[in-house]
Amino acid sequence: MNSGNIPACAVSPEENSAVKPELAQQQDRPPEPHDQHAAPANCLNCNAGISGNYCHNCGQETRTHAPSFMEFAHEFVGHYVALEGRLWGTFTRLLFRPGALTNEYLAGRRKRYVEPLRLYLTLSILFFALLKFTNTEVINLDAKTPQPAAEVAQAVKQEAQGIRREIIANGTVKDKEGRDVMLQETVRSKSPRMADAIENFDKLPAERKGQALSDGFFRYGPYAMFALMPLFALYLKVLYLGSGRRYGEHLLFALHTSSFAFVMFAAIKLIPEDNFFTFVLLCWLVGYLPWAMRRVYGGSRSATALRWTVLMMAHGISLAIAITVAMGAGVATAH
Repeated sequence: MNSGNIPACAVSPEENSAVKPELAQQQDRPPEPHDQHAAPANCLNCNAGISGNYCHNCGQETRTHAPSFMEFAHEFVGHYVALEGRLWGTFTRLLFRPGALTNEYLAGRRKRYVEPLRLYLTLSILFFALLKFTNTEVINLDAKTPQPAAEVAQAVKQEAQGIRREIIANGTVKDKEGRDVMLQETVRSKSPRMADAIENFDKLPAERKGQALSDGFFRYGPYAMFALMPLFALYLKVLYLGSGRRYGEHLLFALHTSSFAFVMFAAIKLIPEDNFFTFVLLCWLVGYLPWAMRRVYGGSRSATALRWTVLMMAHGISLAIAITVAMGAGVATAH
């Protein structure tokens, strides 16, 4: 008896078990070739329905054919050199119009320029890489001094070393209870690792000492410089109390002016000898910051000059401490 309740598309369990492996094989096959220059109906990245040259969901291009050499060249020029005009617009304002780039960013015109943090990090990496690969000598403890100054320097050095040995060997300090304690024992009790690092560093020859300090500068210098940016912004915040400026605005100004400094120092480094062009760059480097401060913050020339003087003194001290700490880290890791 033929039942009318059985659908015409029903299959037996044996047939169903034979169909499943076939479906699995179809899923494992690579997609059928299609016209690579034609836009598909769905995004190949997120499978969303698309219309146009870009997916509205993930932003990927809809035409994903293998690029030709000319397309590679166009992508390089368009995205890495021209950056749709952002790179050139950023550098013209950064280098030749002090403070203009900061004002543009604060005015909300941001998409047309390179992001401040990316700009700073890129120029910082390039600057320290330039110093590293041009074999810049950060410090030289074994320099040859012309006679007769070399004899005087050697005598002073020997006398200083003798005094240092005497202080380490015989020097005493007072502990909390007023008792005399050996200086060397005090340092070791407070920080044994530091004491060991100083002893190891002291045993190195002059050439190796200079190398350890240079390694510390190149390894930890970029981090130390970046750590100074919030401090630089804090100085500006204090100097411009009552201006209504937020801390983030001062930090933005610090990133832009420090990026300019990296470019100037790199340009001075690339000039083979001291000449008139070096003098011009140094003058522009000195005059850039007060000009930028007046353009961004306003104020009279005398007030700006006073703030600039205080800022340079505070930042100079902070910079010296940061470089010392970076080199000290090189001493701690020397062996």
